[in-house]
Amino acid sequence: MEKINGASKDYIIEQLKKQIENFQVKTQTEKVGTVIEVGDGVAKISGLSDCMASEMIDFGNNIYGVALNLEEGQIGAMILGNFENIKEGDTVKSTGKILSVPVGENIIGRVVSPLGEALDGKGQIKSEKFYPVEKIAPGVITRKSVSQPVQTGIKAIDSMIPIGRGQRELIIGDRQVGKTAIAVDAIINQKGQDLICIYVAIGQKESKIARIVAELEKHGAMEHTIVVVAGASDPASLSFIAPYAGCAMGEYFMDQGKDVLIIYDDLSKHAWAYRQISLILKRPPGREAYPGDIFYLHSRLLERSARLNEDFGGGSITALPIIETQAGDVSAYIPTNVISITDGQIYLESDLFYKGVRPAINAGLSVSRVGSSAQTKAMKKVAGKIRLDLAQFRELEAFAQFGSDLDEKTRQQIERGRRTVEVLKQDQYEPMSMENQVAILYALTQGFLDDVAVEKIAVWEADFHKYLKSSAKNVLNLIAKEKELSEGVIKELESAIKNFKEIYQNGN
Repeated sequence: MEKINGASKDYIIEQLKKQIENFQVKTQTEKVGTVIEVGDGVAKISGLSDCMASEMIDFGNNIYGVALNLEEGQIGAMILGNFENIKEGDTVKSTGKILSVPVGENIIGRVVSPLGEALDGKGQIKSEKFYPVEKIAPGVITRKSVSQPVQTGIKAIDSMIPIGRGQRELIIGDRQVGKTAIAVDAIINQKGQDLICIYVAIGQKESKIARIVAELEKHGAMEHTIVVVAGASDPASLSFIAPYAGCAMGEYFMDQGKDVLIIYDDLSKHAWAYRQISLILKRPPGREAYPGDIFYLHSRLLERSARLNEDFGGGSITALPIIETQAGDVSAYIPTNVISITDGQIYLESDLFYKGVRPAINAGLSVSRVGSSAQTKAMKKVAGKIRLDLAQFRELEAFAQFGSDLDEKTRQQIERGRRTVEVLKQDQYEPMSMENQVAILYALTQGFLDDVAVEKIAVWEADFHKYLKSSAKNVLNLIAKEKELSEGVIKELESAIKNFKEIYQNGN
């Protein structure tokens, strides 16, 4: 019998027959189109007739895009990433997937791009779960009213403009007046608390982002923080999807019943990026050249911040969007839009900043519409008087410059106001615990600081906190535990303040 490679010829023929009988043709259909025009991060594509809005499109070479315009003969898509290698005539595939980002516990402590790629050099992020960047906000029935506070550690905010879990509080002001500083302090203050923080940098300088990440690491805050970066040198498409991607990462934790604080820094640059993409796609421009759906752009993002009721896990997303104004103009298009969507605003004023009042919060124009229901009873008790003292002081301050013959009551109000301004000043990266805030604000509102010279207030306060930490820790523990100023707590607190004043006066 004839043999081929040690096997009989009949055996080989038999095997070949079996393989031919079992042979199946695997066909795979792919929906493909052709690039007909490309430029400035946007591509016009023909042939993808079944494409969905917001669908991911594969340009090859690991470059993806998102379909934005669905027109009769073509689609307009923004390109996520480097568009310089894409040229006219290239083949494009539709993926059938809506744009999604990786989510999970392993992203905490990392610096990532809006597509979930690691930017911190600590290795690739492996994630098995993906959340869509665009999602319908929780409905009315699933929500719960805001009642738990987010402690920012900033005296002026926690006392007068309190933020609750599930709230959206706008931080608004001109450039370089401390908007980001407030957000970073709020993140640092969550160390050891049960709050996951997400900082979304939109169109920021890479040097600034590196500085923020370094500060967060220095204060041990990166352990509970995710930083999502769309830098100034990145394409506008990444700046456009960055806040939605950050929100999707937060929604993963909210769905698990956890609380999240997310900062969008800033939504002015987000609007600029969307305007750029829309104009290149030849969408009709409206006021200030923004497209007609610019309001919807921010409302569908900020409405995703909510506090869910227990039936839906009880998690929450608190949003602190930041808006940059030009020369203090809060009546411009984007500022008024975002003010109308949010539950209040923290308004930072350039004049106060240059006077040395930092954080430069204008208590008259700032408001928290959810506010007091999210304050602890102890803070509510001491905070009510502060706003009044400050408002009266601002009103009388103008008169005090001209007239020296003021009556005793007016003079007292002005003196109390000056001390209030001094106490509310706070250094950057030095957030303060709720119990320490209550202690100093109680001392202020009850007149214990009236005999301390205004220029010595800062030193007096620093020494007072040191004294409480070393010799009156039980008072701080009582306030932290009870979260209320009962008669017993007030007695202990007043005793501690009086003891400190005696020591302080004797020492000076």
